[in-house]
Amino acid sequence: MFPIAFHPIYKHPLPVGHRFPMLKYDLLPQQLLIEGTAVATDFFEPQKANLKDVLAVHTLEYVSKLIELNLDAKAARKIGFPLSKELIERELIIAQGTIFGCVKALETKIAFNIAGGTHHAFSNSGEAFCLLNDQAIAAQYLLNHKLASKILIIDLDVHQGNGTAEIFSNNNTVFTFSMHGKTNYPFKKEISDLDIALNDNTKDQEYLSILTEILPDLIAKQKPDFIFYLAGVDILASDKLGKLSCTIEGCKKRDTFVLSLCQKFEIPVQVSMGGGYSPEIKTIIEAHANTFRTARNIYY
Repeated sequence: MFPIAFHPIYKHPLPVGHRFPMLKYDLLPQQLLIEGTAVATDFFEPQKANLKDVLAVHTLEYVSKLIELNLDAKAARKIGFPLSKELIERELIIAQGTIFGCVKALETKIAFNIAGGTHHAFSNSGEAFCLLNDQAIAAQYLLNHKLASKILIIDLDVHQGNGTAEIFSNNNTVFTFSMHGKTNYPFKKEISDLDIALNDNTKDQEYLSILTEILPDLIAKQKPDFIFYLAGVDILASDKLGKLSCTIEGCKKRDTFVLSLCQKFEIPVQVSMGGGYSPEIKTIIEAHANTFRTARNIYY
């Protein structure tokens, strides 16, 4: 089994200016099915997350305002999406997809969420299209249910996982590692357990050299019994919101390296897709699909 969380509401319609980034949530599953990387039975449809699990990392005041659509104008602007009941439901379903994927990964060794990677959501606020932090919620779920005792979050989106860093800043059972663009959003960085800030226009060779030097030793030292991987493809040179210069092949090699380490050390891993904003949707789909193809080759 190759568990992949997907729910039709992931692609919930938004105003015209927000629709393009959402296309991938519909097109990516279709691509995986057409090419045979996944079969229909690989997909599961999560329901809404239990608020108790959400409140394990987010404050009651913030979550209540989200659900009641009662955020003040400044807080709502930081999120970037027009708030609606459907959008909040979507976020709760995405969070549950990551939670359920974790549980499945304990058996299958790897699981995916077509969406997720909402790492800019803080404990008490959201920003940059992130309302609830799916991997943080799922990590705390594993800890609270004693399904894991030490967790490593590998965040390779081009943007720093600032919300994740804040949520786990005083939690020594979760190690946060973010490798991101130095001059990119967020312009005020939080402090992860390990931050690697890359210069603009960093290319494949340098990117992969840094990652391959650091990650094996980090895993060996931290000895996690569960890994979360945020596999953003906004490291591509074509990305509108990234400032790095990696190729699709370099991005694929990155995924191969990370997932091969998880498989080698026999550590279950949950993968959320994260960002991808290249001008052509086919570029985004190809880069994301490579993550799934890589996993299929390594694990099956």
